[in-house]
Amino acid sequence: MRIEQLYTGCLSEAAYYIESEGEVAIIDPLRETEPYLLMAAENNAKIKYIFETHFHADFVSGHVDLAKKTGATIVFGPTAQTGFDSYTATDNEEFKIGKLTIKVLHTPGHTLESSTYLLLDEKGKEHAIFSGDTLFIGDVGRPDLAVKSDLTEKDLAAMLYDSLRNKIMTLPNDVIVYPAHGAGSACGKNMSKETFDTLGHQKEVNYALQNMTKEAFIKEVTEGILPAPQYFPKNAMINKSGSGSIDEVMEKGTTPLSLSEFKQQIEGGALVLDTRAPQTFTKGFVPNSLYIGIDGGFAVWLGTLVHDLNRPIVLVADAGREEEIVLRCSRVGYDNVVGFLKGGFETWKSAGEKVEFIESVSAETFASRIAERTILDVRKPGEFEAEHVEKAQTFPLDYINSKLDTLDKNKEYFVHCAGGYRSMIASSIMKANGINNVIDVAGGMGAILKTNATVTAYVCPSTL
Repeated sequence: MRIEQLYTGCLSEAAYYIESEGEVAIIDPLRETEPYLLMAAENNAKIKYIFETHFHADFVSGHVDLAKKTGATIVFGPTAQTGFDSYTATDNEEFKIGKLTIKVLHTPGHTLESSTYLLLDEKGKEHAIFSGDTLFIGDVGRPDLAVKSDLTEKDLAAMLYDSLRNKIMTLPNDVIVYPAHGAGSACGKNMSKETFDTLGHQKEVNYALQNMTKEAFIKEVTEGILPAPQYFPKNAMINKSGSGSIDEVMEKGTTPLSLSEFKQQIEGGALVLDTRAPQTFTKGFVPNSLYIGIDGGFAVWLGTLVHDLNRPIVLVADAGREEEIVLRCSRVGYDNVVGFLKGGFETWKSAGEKVEFIESVSAETFASRIAERTILDVRKPGEFEAEHVEKAQTFPLDYINSKLDTLDKNKEYFVHCAGGYRSMIASSIMKANGINNVIDVAGGMGAILKTNATVTAYVCPSTL
């Protein structure tokens, strides 16, 4: 028996490779197919099944392409209906790969079709569960993503309560829990940085598995949920209806464009996406570019901030990273990258084209000039509440597109985040929308805390 977790940090997502006697099952694959094909080829094994725990909302799965390339059967849990060839399993149905058995446990709550896959070893002993978004390490899946007109988040939370207690918590304590996500994912509230654990330990430390009434559980899991990123329902629909060929997406997106071709795409409405380092971007960029650095939470921020999945995208990137960027765009459904500027930003600059800049100052300079400008803190609300610069305004990057009209184009703004990544994204958006007096604070809150700037810290209310 061989189990491998393929963890992708930028999406906080875990896919799984399970092999026995030359037969393989893949669980919750990402968009790209090559990693799974290579692993199977290296072991002279054949991919027999592709199991999906549910219709994922935070990334586009590779199940359709992988099935076409391998002949494997795509398996979903009960109630799932797809726009492509797949098999809808029944509760407790079993599948064989080599000497192993994979049993379907229908565990609705995160979504209606959500299922947990129980792996039985060669002797029929319960070895592990692949819990998808039903059970995380330290958390459970949010119950608000599959809400319908006749189904509320409280209804789904009630289903999740039953699924956990009737299907999962009855399993032996030594069963290993392999979830679909870890810390950083928006599919839960407070996941652990650990990517697997034993069920017994989770029963001890996971708040959702403690002894409580259904009503208490519903309140616990439905309070404090931030709005889901706008791309979630779009990705869920793609996963339900089927995605296009990843090979075609990669071929189109990695097309080198001459300066004239690049400009022609912009004139036709293409979005310029600049993926370089933040302090490189600030020193010069193509006017109206959206900055999202590839060395950060790239895919999630792309999905959060760019609302039109079909808008053509042209890239400004560091040489040699174009393929990586196109792939990461495709993982969240942005299949319309039409190429990259050959030679990168230097091609644009050396041709004498108009160049924009964003002023960036050190935290020390910021601290000495605080009184001069309005301060926008683009971190998440919880970060702001924990501690923030005195007189700063909370202006979360997550919701910036809906709040731009509250800004005064004649005002000057300091913009900061935790470390400098999100503030540069925000600054690029503000600049592209005519808010030109923007100054980024390099190093963000981490650097500000080392200065004499006055910071307001959260004080826990007294219980006395």
